[in-house]
Amino acid sequence: MTLEGEALLKEELQRLKFEERPSVIDAIATAREFGDLKENAEYHAAKEQQSLIEARIKDIEIKLSNSQVIDLSKIVPSDKVIFGTTVLIEDFSDSSQLTYKIVGADEADIKKGKISVISPVAKSLIGKFEGDTVKVETPGGTKEYEIINVKYI
Repeated sequence: MTLEGEALLKEELQRLKFEERPSVIDAIATAREFGDLKENAEYHAAKEQQSLIEARIKDIEIKLSNSQVIDLSKIVPSDKVIFGTTVLIEDFSDSSQLTYKIVGADEADIKKGKISVISPVAKSLIGKFEGDTVKVETPGGTKEYEIINVKYI
């Protein structure tokens, strides 16, 4: 995962532990005061929300403990595409240019130009160099791109 991805997960973990968890605990306590728990919709909704929060906390903690964080500032820049690099490519079919940052699956957001390292485009780019041509199999057919620029930012 990238440094940015790690920071976002840590931020979410803090929010879950110190804002959402206490809030749902208060909601459960309040719902208990309404009486019979069997037919208490507020209580059941709060308990379900608590389960979701606890599962997400556990998921994030596992990801943070098992992940390897890649800090591009500690890697000597080159024209090789690796995890974390930002790549400018040109589509041969229409000469359009696209910029993607190759990130971990949890960080991917195509609207922000971040693609998962496990996506077909990223898989075809990894290990290639500026000036190389890559072919990507897509549901709409084979796409061909040229790597214009690789940035270690």
